Amino acid sequence: MPAGPRATAESLPLGDVEIDDEFWNARLETNREVTIAHQYEQLQENGCLENFRRVVDGETGGFEGPMFIDSDAYKWLEAASYVLACDDDPDLEERIQEVIDLIAAAQAEDGYLNTYFMLEEPERRWENLSIMHELYCAGHLIEAAVAQNNTTGSEDLLDVASGFADLIDRQFGPDADSGVPGHQEIELALIKLYRVTDEERYLDLAEYFVDARGQDPSPLADELANIDQIAGAEFVHHGERSADVARKHFLVDHEYDGSYAQDHRPIREQETIEGHAVRATYYYTAVASLLQERADNELFEAVTRLWENMTTKRMYVTGGVGSEHEHEGFTEDYDLPNQTAYAETCAAIGSIFWNRRLFELTGDAAHAELIERTLYNGFLAGIGVSGDRFFYVNPLETMGDHHRKEWFYVACCPPNAARLLASLGRYLYARSDAENALYVNQFVGSDVATELDGETISFTQSTNYPWEGETTIEFTHEDPVAFDLRVRVPEWADDVDTTVNGEPIEADHDNRYISIKRSWTAGDQFRLTFSHPVDVLTAHPKVREIAGRVALRRGPLVYCVEAVDHSVPVEHLALPASAAVEAKYDADLLDGLTVLTADGRASDPDKWAELLYRPRDDVEENDVAITAIPYFAWDNREPGAMTVWLQPA
Repeated sequence: MPAGPRATAESLPLGDVEIDDEFWNARLETNREVTIAHQYEQLQENGCLENFRRVVDGETGGFEGPMFIDSDAYKWLEAASYVLACDDDPDLEERIQEVIDLIAAAQAEDGYLNTYFMLEEPERRWENLSIMHELYCAGHLIEAAVAQNNTTGSEDLLDVASGFADLIDRQFGPDADSGVPGHQEIELALIKLYRVTDEERYLDLAEYFVDARGQDPSPLADELANIDQIAGAEFVHHGERSADVARKHFLVDHEYDGSYAQDHRPIREQETIEGHAVRATYYYTAVASLLQERADNELFEAVTRLWENMTTKRMYVTGGVGSEHEHEGFTEDYDLPNQTAYAETCAAIGSIFWNRRLFELTGDAAHAELIERTLYNGFLAGIGVSGDRFFYVNPLETMGDHHRKEWFYVACCPPNAARLLASLGRYLYARSDAENALYVNQFVGSDVATELDGETISFTQSTNYPWEGETTIEFTHEDPVAFDLRVRVPEWADDVDTTVNGEPIEADHDNRYISIKRSWTAGDQFRLTFSHPVDVLTAHPKVREIAGRVALRRGPLVYCVEAVDHSVPVEHLALPASAAVEAKYDADLLDGLTVLTADGRASDPDKWAELLYRPRDDVEENDVAITAIPYFAWDNREPGAMTVWLQPA
């Protein structure tokens, strides 16, 4: 999917990158062989595909699942289509086509497609955008169609999506009905559709939805004023009437408060990132994409301001976002509890989406850096090593009662995770024809063949990242091509060295990129090495819950301690400031992990007798060995307590 004309760079097409990496290969194979198949089975079992079949058969009633269950099928299609971009799989291709044919057969003559309304309330379309997710589902249909078209060239699903988009374009806009979706998704999708079709009206409609949010009067506020009388009011969601769910999220003291859906004020006036974290990150992904197409300095300043607020005051050390369970979202600055952290897997994915568009827009390494942090920590924890167990919520501390599940009633996270993994190649490299530059943003072993300013370039990246700090780029194209190779240097890296063909070089180092401008040809090698320090992190003192506590990070990986590795409760573990932390690779642990060990201390609860309090100097502590594993790997062995943040000693 190309970037817009105002972007600094564009991510390489998925078909240009073939991943061959010690760390990622097994995960991608599991995603392809296990996760995609498992999720298709869930679509069959939970009623998602049956809803489409009932529509095709002309039946009424009998809708199964949450109101947005159609989107699970669309995200599965998107993930499966990305798999086909990298691997031939006739069986999967046939299954994809069967689902596409089913969806196409269910579409109404005027282009409408939403199984809840078609089965349950066919005459009441578009009445309840706040909670019933019509435009959200439409957006995921469009994204799936664009992915399928890009990877296979087929227009079967694209025709379905375009027909629905045309209907939405007739229904909404400055010269039609006013309305904004309660859950953002259509905005980004329409921009993708525009880039495939060159239909300017899709871009115009995306811009309309971006700008219509937060206005006074708010279309969503009008819906909430009549929530008991409009479509979907009696639909039961999570045991509650959807009308009551809408009130819970959109009303404060019986007054409309649109912050849950970023509808509290126009985006250009928003100072802090608010509300439901997935809604927010999807919205700002669309804004960053829109800015690649159309100049708007005020809008750019707003989305930059919101990104800075999130990353400096409202984000977990893992890259996870959204701290509150009640609204699945943001609260206030520095409110980052651990045991009650929400940090939804979908929100981590949304952050990765947003940061890729921001990187393309600006070329700023900070966005590639945050993609890395979130990818290896807040996102990857959401998928078990088996490929068929998932976290919806990603706390940073548990008492042993939080575990992955094979599916959820609200199943947005599993197919979302599958589509990100299947499209991982899109997040590794970027190119800029205007600057004649190739960006290496992530250290993932891969073979690349692409075009840069009309010239063919190819290369192989070899690395043992994230365990070791070295990567080699060897070019394989025969004809010399002159361009600027820009390789990101992680912000935490020490002792950085670079060579070209074995010779040390002094390279420009701008915006955390090593920049080497020269003619590259087959056999040329660029090598980057850097140390992989173990950092003992502390949090801003305003993060009250972890004030004074410490966390371990090695390279891009945040670490945690689990009960299975310790004879004392993990919450008792303390890391002395003088402790030496050692890193050692264990090839037998969960398919291979670098483990951190240190000599720690722990109070002995058996020595407290019946006392509730005692002087600090009287507390007896024992020496204890601390073992920490990467956060992404927790809850894959024996169940038990876990914590990221340790007590100081």
